[in-house]
Amino acid sequence: MKFKRLKIVEQIIIISLIGVLVPSVISWFVINNVSQHSLRQELGNSAQMFAKIIENNIFSVINSDQHRLEEIVISLKHIPTESKQNTFLKDLAINSYIFKNFEVIRPSENPDFVPSDRIIYEPETEKLWITDKIHDDKYIKAEVNTKIIKDNILNNISQEKNRRIYVVDKKGKLVFSLNYDEEDFQKSIKQLPVNLVNNIATRFEEIKNQPRVYLKMDDIGLIIIVNTSEQLTESTINKARLKILAAFLIAAAVTLLLTLFYSYYLYFNIRKFFKGIIAVERGNYKKQITPLTNIFTPREIIFLSEEFNSMITEINATYKKLKEKNKELKQLDSFRSNLVDTVSHELRTPLTSIRGYTSRLLRTDIEIDEETKHKSLLIIKQQSERLSRMIEDLLVIPDIEGAKLNINFESVNLLNCVEASIYSVKNIETREIENNVTNDFPLLLADKDRLEQVLINILGNANKYAYPDTPIKIDAKIENNKAIIKISNQADYIDKQTLHTLFDKFIRLDDKTTRTTRGTGLGLFIVKGLIEAMNGNVHLKSTPDNIFCVKLILPLYEKENENES
Repeated sequence: MKFKRLKIVEQIIIISLIGVLVPSVISWFVINNVSQHSLRQELGNSAQMFAKIIENNIFSVINSDQHRLEEIVISLKHIPTESKQNTFLKDLAINSYIFKNFEVIRPSENPDFVPSDRIIYEPETEKLWITDKIHDDKYIKAEVNTKIIKDNILNNISQEKNRRIYVVDKKGKLVFSLNYDEEDFQKSIKQLPVNLVNNIATRFEEIKNQPRVYLKMDDIGLIIIVNTSEQLTESTINKARLKILAAFLIAAAVTLLLTLFYSYYLYFNIRKFFKGIIAVERGNYKKQITPLTNIFTPREIIFLSEEFNSMITEINATYKKLKEKNKELKQLDSFRSNLVDTVSHELRTPLTSIRGYTSRLLRTDIEIDEETKHKSLLIIKQQSERLSRMIEDLLVIPDIEGAKLNINFESVNLLNCVEASIYSVKNIETREIENNVTNDFPLLLADKDRLEQVLINILGNANKYAYPDTPIKIDAKIENNKAIIKISNQADYIDKQTLHTLFDKFIRLDDKTTRTTRGTGLGLFIVKGLIEAMNGNVHLKSTPDNIFCVKLILPLYEKENENES
């Protein structure tokens, strides 16, 4: 069934109804969940937390009193006579705020006495005792001041007025309490389960929304009871009522916001049409209208946006075709200009040198000695070779661009190839070359002549752009069954954005006006094309410490590789 989009007026009516219905449902949900489940859970969790706090405080006081008794035992060991020890204990009982009484017990004389390393509560006497060993047949038993324990244990929660806390023994006798209420205490004792869980805060309420929690300290023989008072429940309910009131207020605000939002929503979609029309007027043919689409989007908006985008797509397609044609024309014009510039700047110099020295040798009006003739012929040879290399670079460009390079794969000795390339680079004799390629380096699978052309271009660039009196380093290693050849020199740092453009045609680091070195700007373009044609890769790297490196990656020679090539 095809979805029928509503009109703007129809949608506004539906949005208004939803704006009233949704807040009502939310309010009902808040009433039923906040006032029931959340209330009971919060009160129960807080009661369990108080029980654990009292338990921790009791253990803290016990440990502290045990340490104090250990100190008394140490003191007794240094008192020589038993009479003086008794006098010391009597004085200590009178002056101590922790211990009320001391007894010295001999197990041999009191068979019923059982030593313990923890606090003991005696229901018969309603007293708390701590014992410690003086020596094998002599123990000290100290009565702990219950009031001091109560003060220390309830100190952190003494301001709590809405909790009734009772600490009782196993027989249900009260040891101490906070906010004591006789009726509540008796109800709590009667409601305690018969089988108590040890050392876990457990709920045992019978009155709804007034949870009771007990925590049985099995080691000591005490039970902690934490009750929730009516006042606490009332205050919590009032807070819940405030939350409900806030929910109704939020619901009213949501109704208003939904109406405003929908109005703005329609305005936002219509405004997109205005922006699209203005963009086309200013020549932006890529601008598409993307309205906010969902079930509330009017069908008129969808129809208009689809028609507008269809029109823009056709206009943009035509514009792209024209733009591509213009780009091709600009590239051809740029190539022509660069070629003319290269020929005028680079080919003219060697031709001028050849013509000048040839004219000198042909002169008959002067006598030229043999040394001068040799130097002139040497210069003519060097300039001819330079001219030949530049012509070779220009001729290899179409082959690289058309992927028509004729590569003659063979086994290549890298050291011989590097040495031949160094010999062919002009004016490199004055530069220190650190050739670290060994004679036993594995053979490469490459085209020897093409590889020499690559190395000549790289070494020529390194010789031109390296700092004066700095070496050129040539290193080679095997990595992942590939030959890694690195040619590095010290030169100015080149940022990454410029570094990526050096493989393009006619790209030079110095422009036409500031040019200090000669070259066609084709060297690295040819290097990349030839290396990739030989199934290799080339990478450039320039570091802030002024090290420039060209890394060549070529396959190693294997018989089956040569046959495949």
